[in-house]
Amino acid sequence: METVTTENSGGKTWGGGNEPMGASYGKLMMWFFILSDALTFSGFLAAYGFSRFKFIETWPLADEVFTHVPFMHGNPQPMLYVAFMTFILIFSSVTMVLAVDAGHQLKKDKVAIYLFLTIIGGLIFVGSQAWEWKNFIKGEYGAVETKGGSLLQFVDKDGKRVALESFAATLPEEREQLTRNKGRWFMDEPSLPEYSVAEVQAGFKAHPDLLIRTETIYEDSAASEKDSKINHELTKHKHKTILTRSESELRLTQASLVVEGANLTRNEYGSKLFADFFFFITGFHGFHVFSGVVINCIIFFNVILGTYEKRKSYEMVEKVGLYWHFVDLVWVFVFTVFYLV
Repeated sequence: METVTTENSGGKTWGGGNEPMGASYGKLMMWFFILSDALTFSGFLAAYGFSRFKFIETWPLADEVFTHVPFMHGNPQPMLYVAFMTFILIFSSVTMVLAVDAGHQLKKDKVAIYLFLTIIGGLIFVGSQAWEWKNFIKGEYGAVETKGGSLLQFVDKDGKRVALESFAATLPEEREQLTRNKGRWFMDEPSLPEYSVAEVQAGFKAHPDLLIRTETIYEDSAASEKDSKINHELTKHKHKTILTRSESELRLTQASLVVEGANLTRNEYGSKLFADFFFFITGFHGFHVFSGVVINCIIFFNVILGTYEKRKSYEMVEKVGLYWHFVDLVWVFVFTVFYLV
């Protein structure tokens, strides 16, 4: 009987000539994880797309939602800070590439520097996303929800948004939050808004220059000639429907509650589903970025301690680099779907 000798191939299944696709076991498993996670994000974004298409007429406009910039309160800059966040994350991907390249050359100091810059970029992005969440949850203008679930926003005669605090009246009324020990059938309600429906209605009557804007979107088209009468550039502008003063007063009588900011049940910007998807998808991506920062910190300290220098291999840096590039690529799709389209 013949004896099969595996002495030369033992332990070399993933480290020698039998490497699938020329990748080590660790890198192949990372690719498997990236593939499965890509399918997960694809499902989330597809669900967002279908929901937006179904409620396209009441979907919030990103240019009106994401307008905050640190230290520039009261001066709306649509999409400016989100663009800054995107730039920081993409730049961190560049520093990760440089860290991987330095690892291939076994340059410990350069790997540490570029990894440190990558960590700083990830922390800036996560902090910026938390700040953006805070503004989204808190809100800026406030709105009123009718008994039928429609959202009513307030604008001046020029169509600019007006905050509730600028016109709501102060009435001598007592409001008490419904809690489980005071409600019937263990009912409760979230924290009370700053103003009641009666105060908003009274303030609206006292300001005849105010109008109500609904969440329904319409598009107006403007054609402009360029160079010749044949070539026309068609530009479409999206607007929310603004009611007349009489229509506004009539709709306001149907108000049932005041909405301030956004959460999983209420949304002052428009469709409630927009807030649900925003919290879920951006939160899921933010968790990935935070996880990447933690992993990068562990790899960074290993580099400082000379762990990979002793191994004569910086493959761990390359593997975490694959994950970081994937997180950056996912944000490009999230940014496009949520903020640009």
